[in-house]
Amino acid sequence: MSRIFDDPRIAALLLALASAGVLLSALFFQFVLDYQPCVLCIMQRWPYVAVMVFGLVTWLFRRWKGLGDALLVASGLALLAGAGIAAYHVGVEQHWWAGTSSCGGSAPANSLEALRAQVMAAPVTRCDEVAWSLFGISMAGYNVAISLALAAYAFVAARAAYIRTPVSRTAL
Repeated sequence: MSRIFDDPRIAALLLALASAGVLLSALFFQFVLDYQPCVLCIMQRWPYVAVMVFGLVTWLFRRWKGLGDALLVASGLALLAGAGIAAYHVGVEQHWWAGTSSCGGSAPANSLEALRAQVMAAPVTRCDEVAWSLFGISMAGYNVAISLALAAYAFVAARAAYIRTPVSRTAL
């Protein structure tokens, strides 16, 4: 059981698999169930892609001592950023604050051509509308919890791997 915490390769693999699972779930909702993502939904996917890349690099360069520890920390930071984006999205969905200009809100047009350009450039899916929820929690809300849990795991695993590895950190 302790290997899932103190071996950076295993931790990176687990984080990459969890990230792939989250992304596959999002793609399932998008392409199978036809829930089209908004701009903030797309932004929430990028930290998971980064964690998958960090996991791949950890496996490819596993002989580089300390790299896995550093990439676990980077994964944790990426997941915290994803949790921040998701929390912001929850606030937009709950109308606690306004979304970005790319979320569907814009200033009124002063001409017919400007109005036409606004309509054509507007996103298909608005960020302030909850497309799907379970028990009153939207996908963005679940993403906050998942991202925070995975970030906590990444930081705990990085700390355990750092403590376990008897390598001089100044030699890096």
